[in-house]
Amino acid sequence: MKILIKPIITEKLTSQSEKLNRYGFVVVKEANKLEIKNAVEKTYGVKVDSVNTQQYVGKVKTRNTTRGLAIGRVNRSKKAYVTLKQGEAIDFYASI
Repeated sequence: MKILIKPIITEKLTSQSEKLNRYGFVVVKEANKLEIKNAVEKTYGVKVDSVNTQQYVGKVKTRNTTRGLAIGRVNRSKKAYVTLKQGEAIDFYASI
């Protein structure tokens, strides 16, 4: 089962990766912290210090269309914030 869906690359997490050695990932909803830790270590070849996770509830979105009001929902997601051991780093742009 693929655990990591995609990395989160935002301005806030980029500054945290420089200062706190912390990186963010969107992960599968069923994954636990140990599975996330093993997936990051195997994929990027780094040592993980800690993993924090957050569940996000999908928001309801509405918009006006020519036929009336359209109502939809954004999917639920789970995010993992991974702190690496001192001296470790992940370069997301190395494989581009």
